[in-house]
Amino acid sequence: MNSSGKQLSAGFGRLWTAQTVSSLGDGVSHAALPLIALTLTREPMALAVVTAAGTLPWLLFGVVGGALVDRWDRRRTMWVADAVRAVLLAIPAAAAALDVLSIPLLAAVAFLLGLGGLFFDTAATAYLPDLLGRDPVLLERANARLRGAQTAMSGFAGPPAGSALLALGRAVPLIADAGSFLVSALLVRSLPAMPRPVPEVRESLLRQARAGASYVFRDRVLLGLALRPAVGNIAFIAVETVLALFAHDRLGIDTYGFGLLLTAEATGGLLGAGIASCLGRRLGTGTALTCTAAVEGLAILGLASAPNPYVAGAALALCGAAMGSTMVLGPSLRQAIVPAHLMGRVASTSRMLAMCAAPIGAFLGGWLATAYDIRTPLYAAAALLLTMTAVTASMTNNRRVEAALRAAAPASAPHHPAANDPAQAIAPDLS
Repeated sequence: MNSSGKQLSAGFGRLWTAQTVSSLGDGVSHAALPLIALTLTREPMALAVVTAAGTLPWLLFGVVGGALVDRWDRRRTMWVADAVRAVLLAIPAAAAALDVLSIPLLAAVAFLLGLGGLFFDTAATAYLPDLLGRDPVLLERANARLRGAQTAMSGFAGPPAGSALLALGRAVPLIADAGSFLVSALLVRSLPAMPRPVPEVRESLLRQARAGASYVFRDRVLLGLALRPAVGNIAFIAVETVLALFAHDRLGIDTYGFGLLLTAEATGGLLGAGIASCLGRRLGTGTALTCTAAVEGLAILGLASAPNPYVAGAALALCGAAMGSTMVLGPSLRQAIVPAHLMGRVASTSRMLAMCAAPIGAFLGGWLATAYDIRTPLYAAAALLLTMTAVTASMTNNRRVEAALRAAAPASAPHHPAANDPAQAIAPDLS
């Protein structure tokens, strides 16, 4: 039977449900947190500090975190990270209920949540290829469903719910997000445990981390896949840092309208995830990635010059569609061509480059808005995205992508007989 006729496993269904529930909670807090911060300060640089704090763990621990994930049981890493994040969110919720919430507290919690996200996301990225036997077609299908659910929940359903819950009190959306993490942890706990790859004996943690990072930088396809979100994050975080203020001051959008604006982006993202496989087949993965990157830059340019909320919503929807396709095609390609024993480190290195760029974007957005105009960060973001598209186009063109897939083809079969059989799975081990 060919890959197109295969069905995704029941284990994937539980993983999909867990991430769907968690994404709904993320969507609630994504809309609520900027608005909560705005109740504490109107200073753009203070808002930038909160935004940047959540990305700093990737700068400090990204590659080492990937090496730890390659040593640990990936399923256990995921559910423990979610359980810890549920407890962490109770802190600002209690502070909001007691009216002692502050920008420093929000920044500290954002940092710790980011650390939990580092371990969860890296482990989930490494776990999925094992769950699906490293089948490229199944990986693309699974990533499309995961991305579609994430977009629908975190952007389409979550933001309006977050805005509505905020009206009931600042603690309410935070409690909702904590509950979503708890449900996700319980679902992930029920997934089959996968055997860990054969350990690299007599190597220190730092040496293993360096090996994973060098693997990315030596491979032009992997480097191109990593550079796109790295440069993109500078641009997107610069926009996100000032988006609530831009929407309020320049577009006249109120709290509920801001949630709808984010929903427009999510609607496009849902469409983009759904058509990603079609774009890849028709254009080739490399060409499709170049086209979606160019569309992102043009869409942000449209947002910057939007004269009213309707044009802004259309621009964000177009940007979301391009991002949705990119975030299906890029990770699926990476998971198909990277060896299992390096997956955690390669994934974390790639994500680290993207996340380490985010603080630059946050402070760039805050500085440009303070020094010039609230629209300036958006114009700068569009210029960065279009420049990145031109620079990386040759690194991930169709010829290079096809060569990488051919080289990885012998390793695409399951690495162990227990990969899709919970009864044969090895017990978790975090040692």
